Amino acid sequence: MFSSRSVGDDRERVPSAPPEALAEEVTGLRAEAQIAALEVTEWPVYGSLAWLRLSPRDPRCYAATLEAAERYRRAEADRVRHEWLMDHDPEVWWREAIGGADAIAARLGRALAARRTVGEIRAARHRSQVSVPRPLRATPGWPPVAVPGQPGRYLTAGGEGG
Repeated sequence: MFSSRSVGDDRERVPSAPPEALAEEVTGLRAEAQIAALEVTEWPVYGSLAWLRLSPRDPRCYAATLEAAERYRRAEADRVRHEWLMDHDPEVWWREAIGGADAIAARLGRALAARRTVGEIRAARHRSQVSVPRPLRATPGWPPVAVPGQPGRYLTAGGEGG
């Protein structure tokens, strides 16, 4: 199995590349150039059943392997960089780790604030089940009905009494 440790400094310059190019940048370009040289435009995902069915001599097999290796190299480089930041510059690490979380939280917060709470839903359900007040009427044969909020005022079956 291959080791994830490199023998030299990954930030060394590559003699055959422009002087400002880093080894990691040249590696990515080289992988892309090798895949382009294979003259294939599509290939299955490395390790998939379709990839396993390819002949080892099929250029698509090599393209998928190169793509997987390059993806791994980039993911490993990101992991190493984030570990370094965590140890040496926690503020930058934190900003990168949470990324756009503030914007996402603000968007979700607005969406959640627009929703009714459980209490509001229950109160609305309760209000819908409460009967609407009916007009006050006196029933024949019954005593007069006091009008709420108006002391001394009564309704009788024949009309209003006072």
